[in-house]
Amino acid sequence: MQVDSRQIDSILALIMARVPKGKNAGTALTEDDPQDLLLAEVGSLAETEETAPLAEEVASKDHEEQGADTALVPYDSLQRYLAEIRRYPLLSPAEEHDLAVRYKEYGDIEAAYRLVTANLRLVVMLARNYQRAFRNLLDLIQEGNIGLMEAVRNFDPYRGVRFPSYAVWWIRAYIIRYLMNNWRMVKLGTTQAQRKLFFNLQREKERLEAEGFSPEPKLLAQHLGVKEEEVVEMEQRMAARDLSIDVPLDGDEESATLLDFIADQRATAEEEVAATEYHQLVSEKMAEFARTLKGKEQVIFTERLLAEEPLTLQEIGDQYGISRERVRQLESRLKKKLKDYLVREVKDFKDLDVGFVEER
Repeated sequence: MQVDSRQIDSILALIMARVPKGKNAGTALTEDDPQDLLLAEVGSLAETEETAPLAEEVASKDHEEQGADTALVPYDSLQRYLAEIRRYPLLSPAEEHDLAVRYKEYGDIEAAYRLVTANLRLVVMLARNYQRAFRNLLDLIQEGNIGLMEAVRNFDPYRGVRFPSYAVWWIRAYIIRYLMNNWRMVKLGTTQAQRKLFFNLQREKERLEAEGFSPEPKLLAQHLGVKEEEVVEMEQRMAARDLSIDVPLDGDEESATLLDFIADQRATAEEEVAATEYHQLVSEKMAEFARTLKGKEQVIFTERLLAEEPLTLQEIGDQYGISRERVRQLESRLKKKLKDYLVREVKDFKDLDVGFVEER
């Protein structure tokens, strides 16, 4: 297809004549009612009513010239999507409630479809807030749309809350989960505390510095309600980039890798054998100690200290007709005797950690 310069000039003039001149500039948004603000927000994202026909014209030309190597007007999938969702009208509160009731009570799929399509612009508005963290806005919109459908499925129209106000939380949750899973190849936030730190750590640092405080890990942990170790770990993970331990250090496939210089934290064969023999020795000595016990002490030792399902102090007391406190005193004395016996019979017993059941 050949196009001369006069045709190109005519098309450019048509485009420039239809480009909006800041009609929606400076639109202020609040969070009082998400659906009432959708038209104003989308006006700053996509073409205005005057440019909507232009989007249709561009899409039509692109479809007709699929076989061409070049196009006069580049095809923008985001703008095309924004043009498409503008076709769906917003819902009044009464319509919204009626559709939600129809879906909840009768499973009306058509009602759910209208609830979803009427709020697609809400997803765009929320996804745009996270565009700085993830450049592909369409991916964020896609995840937000999944959250929107989940909101429709779980919405209760009888609680007196408008659907957009409820759907906001589901949309944000799905977008945030997508960001966490795709921020890096290695996931950064796998627990609730890590997710809180991922989104709030840098902001809290800046706030403390603005107030004149040094953002130490202990202070950050107190303000964010997490452990100090978790703050230190998240700082280290966010400061370092992903690094493969299998990549050759010198660029040569036969050279050493980073994995070759990482110490193995597992116990050696000699250490495992020594630990097994040591625990076996302790078990034999405890069995010998049990044979020296009689009466109440033997019952407490076998039925409470060593049992997988130990008896309570009260159960042993009822068995012998004594008080719970008396059983506790006997148990305390028995533990001391066992410790003295093992220290005397087993070398380096202080290195062994022996735990018993809690008093109950």
